Amino acid sequence: MKKNGKPVLHLNNRALNNMKRNACILLLSAATLFACKENNPEQAAAEAAEVYSMLGLEYFAPTAPNPKLDSNLKAAQLKFDADPSEENYIWLGRRHAYLTHYNKAIAIFTEGLEKYPNSYKLYRHRGHRYISQRKFDAAIADFTKASELMPATPLEIEPDGIPNKINQPLSTTQFNVWYHLGLAHYLKGEFEPAAQAYLSCMTVSNHDDLVTATTDWLYMTYRRQGKTQAAIKLLEQITPSMTIVENDSYFKRLLLYKGLLPVDSVLNVSNAAPDADLALATQGYGVGNWYLYNGDTAQSISIFERVVGGKHFSAFGFIAAEADLARFRE
Repeated sequence: MKKNGKPVLHLNNRALNNMKRNACILLLSAATLFACKENNPEQAAAEAAEVYSMLGLEYFAPTAPNPKLDSNLKAAQLKFDADPSEENYIWLGRRHAYLTHYNKAIAIFTEGLEKYPNSYKLYRHRGHRYISQRKFDAAIADFTKASELMPATPLEIEPDGIPNKINQPLSTTQFNVWYHLGLAHYLKGEFEPAAQAYLSCMTVSNHDDLVTATTDWLYMTYRRQGKTQAAIKLLEQITPSMTIVENDSYFKRLLLYKGLLPVDSVLNVSNAAPDADLALATQGYGVGNWYLYNGDTAQSISIFERVVGGKHFSAFGFIAAEADLARFRE
């Protein structure tokens, strides 16, 4: 659905009325929050922002040393200097991206594509960092190109740059291309192409973690389209007995949608938990959506504000909350 050529949220009438009545008031408080919120002042010495948000903020790479990530980057640079192969272009760019050097990472991937123009893996990784920078059209172009170039089979395990708790990579290149293509469309409010990409992603979601991630975003996409019954049917494959290694926050969101977890238990994230800020962004966005689907736009906006008040500005839940708040302002 479009208005003045721009995508808008597909909501029921009660939600739309609530939005019109409450959004302006709530976004006054949001504007105050955004005006006061700063990235760490110590980061002001950075030469250029790595991210320009849809809400008018600039985000910079941390300036404090990170011994492990810095060491990984040095090792990747040495390998690249010795052999600027496709794989070493990918790893050098990824290592910069883990340090929030998105401008540098994108430049490396772009240089790599000049040398290896048919590298669907380079397109996949550059597209990811275009999402980090809120450049969704560029991301869609890269993931679309990757989907055209990559083989359908065999599924290619993608090495983890930051290992999970079992030190075993779980995702594949094919999964990541379709998953992030769907995400880029979703973030633009283009829900039909997002749904089609996630349906393709589901065909390569070959274990519980991937099924959980794909189901979560496809569920939210269907709900935004007003396809409530299709969304509910998706949840039939989600059970409490699933084995989840990485995507615990998505799993909790799905259990909430199924009515198996109370909403407060999903939103309340312990500050002592590992990656608490990331969990807040991911779980908080799902809870905000849950309120939106149930007609409480005021609470939804409040939670989205809380999400974008966090530090993890590259988390997909953070970016999605930011995109929704930006659309509420239109």
